Amino acid sequence: MAGGVGSRFWPLSRQGRPKQFLDILGTGKTLLQQTVERFATFIPKENILIVTSVRYKNLVKEQLPELNDEQVLLEPLRRNTAPCVAYAIHKIKLKNPQANLIVAPSDHLIIKEEEFVRQIMKGLEFIEKNDALLTLGIKPSRPETGYGYIQVKEGVQFNEFDNLYKVKTFTEKPDLEMAKIFVDCGEFFWNSGIFIWSLSSINAAFETHLSDIYSLFAKGEKLYNTEDEVHFINKTYSECQGISIDYGIMEKAQNVYVLTADFGWSDLGTWGSLYDNKQKDIRGNVINGENVLTYDTSNCIINITEEKVAVLQGLDGYIVAESDDTLMICRKEDEQQIKQFVTDVRIQKGDSLV
Repeated sequence: MAGGVGSRFWPLSRQGRPKQFLDILGTGKTLLQQTVERFATFIPKENILIVTSVRYKNLVKEQLPELNDEQVLLEPLRRNTAPCVAYAIHKIKLKNPQANLIVAPSDHLIIKEEEFVRQIMKGLEFIEKNDALLTLGIKPSRPETGYGYIQVKEGVQFNEFDNLYKVKTFTEKPDLEMAKIFVDCGEFFWNSGIFIWSLSSINAAFETHLSDIYSLFAKGEKLYNTEDEVHFINKTYSECQGISIDYGIMEKAQNVYVLTADFGWSDLGTWGSLYDNKQKDIRGNVINGENVLTYDTSNCIINITEEKVAVLQGLDGYIVAESDDTLMICRKEDEQQIKQFVTDVRIQKGDSLV
């Protein structure tokens, strides 16, 4: 899934080039490229589909030239993740009705890649033999307010797995006090947004819980992979409700399970999460930029383009992010306001800056 706009990483992430198309980790590869490479270690590249906005078609083709046009599914409108998944599963169904699926965001950080693959393979083993909707849950390391949480029930016996549970509840992003309770309780895990399903199980779940969306996409069965597909998808998205796969299916279905794991995961959703996952200097600063000079500055994340010189003095705990024609200076503790900053800039200064 590569259609998000990544507004919380503004001004580095813009509508024209969101964070999944950026090398925000400084590895020489974008988050999208890293995600595809990660899965290509055990999945043939011809089996990988990218679902993205029509406006990002050229970015995807530029960054993933090895994929053919049929592997890039273009959404004309933003409708959240349920329509995105519905589009993909109807395309996959025509190729292989017996398929098993891994659905993942394109912009996450995974440090322990071998452990990640090991857990994915365990998940595939489980869903091949069970009518189950499986998600991956991450053991929380702190009371994080930026993630959703999964509460588990009893453990499930399957092939000597010791980290498989039935899901009790899904909870949206909590406030800090509630997040502390979740972590202390031990029954809650971060919701990674990574899913493992058989095609038959997710089809049945759509028919039960989101039958309207399922029916809309099913009407195009004879149009997929023809010259009429684009017109059909444009019409379907204009009629389709926007809803997440979590809210529409995972929170309602009775056959939902979670495989809990620790593979160095972060959704890299904010400047703060990037700060947490980058190497820091002796003053606790994360600096991206060759020409940055700091004095009495600590615990900051600083992103300055290569051609500019920046001198910072006396800052503690700030985000300093510059990109092209925009500079943002914001306290790290207040970064939840960035979405509001983006809205205000759009209203007062125009779309070109966001």
